[in-house]
Amino acid sequence: MDWDAKAPMWNRRGLLRRGAGLGLAGLGAGLGAGLAFQASAQGLGGTLTGLLVQASDSSLDKLARPGAFYDDPDVRIDLPLIGGLLGGNSGGTGGFGQGLGAILGAGSPLDLTGGLVRAVNDAAGVAAGAAKPVFRTAIRDLDVTDVPGIASRSDGATRYLRTSAGEELHGALRPLVDEGLDEVGAYRQLDRLTTSSRLVKSAGLTRDALGGSVTEKALDGIFAYIGREEANLRADPLKPLGGLLRGVLRQ
Repeated sequence: MDWDAKAPMWNRRGLLRRGAGLGLAGLGAGLGAGLAFQASAQGLGGTLTGLLVQASDSSLDKLARPGAFYDDPDVRIDLPLIGGLLGGNSGGTGGFGQGLGAILGAGSPLDLTGGLVRAVNDAAGVAAGAAKPVFRTAIRDLDVTDVPGIASRSDGATRYLRTSAGEELHGALRPLVDEGLDEVGAYRQLDRLTTSSRLVKSAGLTRDALGGSVTEKALDGIFAYIGREEANLRADPLKPLGGLLRGVLRQ
């Protein structure tokens, strides 16, 4: 059977050509199979959209709460590692700023930049609170083409969203992060830091570098939360969307 590569829809012309060789019985069977697949794909698309909207809305609400990013070590955002002077291990502050602290001989590198770390996490929360329309648009525009991949993992729909729309979401989230960094005073703190420390300035921690890094890490955190929400929805038989998704995937 001929299939359109852009969407899981049967190609009517190809089906009719094959039907002519198979006779009316073959044509009827081919049409039936094509219509069944199309109906299943359309059903999955609608269910997938509902599932992801619910999961993303819930995740963004949670991450928009004050302190949500900073208080969760799994998604906490550190300063980017630039010039070997700043940064740390993702998901915690244990390794944060060690290169800078050693060079300065400071008792604690957090004394110098800890306020900025808190501010960038607050900015990520501000961006999450404003990001619902961005994620809903990306979800609405999804073209479902990987049914087995979505079915095989508890966060398959989330992975599919990131693979299909990750670049667009990054581009749309960046201005929201920039606004958040400005709103919570992170950019002003960075300006003061680079003015007071020639060493930090030489590390190359610019507004653009900070905004790009926070956008990437915030997106990582958002997708981590959406994946958890999707898994919870799938696992709970009392949640209608999770049950409906399993039903469509069994067809």
